[in-house]
Amino acid sequence: VGSEMCIRDRLRKNKSILIVGCSRFGSSLAKALSVKNYDVSIIDINPDSFRKLSENFGGYTIVGDGISTDILEAGGIKDADICIVATDNDNTNNLIAQIASRIYNVRKVYMRLKDIEKNSLVENYNIQIICPYTLCIKEFENMSSIELED
Repeated sequence: VGSEMCIRDRLRKNKSILIVGCSRFGSSLAKALSVKNYDVSIIDINPDSFRKLSENFGGYTIVGDGISTDILEAGGIKDADICIVATDNDNTNNLIAQIASRIYNVRKVYMRLKDIEKNSLVENYNIQIICPYTLCIKEFENMSSIELED
């Protein structure tokens, strides 16, 4: 099994990225990463969400609940280099990110989080927070040269 894993890793040219949530954010990332030739799989519970993907999206779409380990495995979480969790629900994102990090040992896990107060739930894990509020504040600071937060 060990040598089989090494051969598969050498044959795979691009990083494997699993995205859970085909929201505007998730679909935009999926499109951009697919164009850059990453191996992208995207999961969403609503099949209509995939219409946000462009025609040139070269990845895989999986309809299902990202909380399900069967669905995550169908999306390739066992081989994922990166997992991006981008549903519209903070609690769902937190749970899926922790499953990716703690059960499947995905090295890089990114989680969208609307409520920054919940970031303490993942402090000691390899989960990076993407918080739209914080990004907007930082962008405003960059644009205006006004420092708002320490």
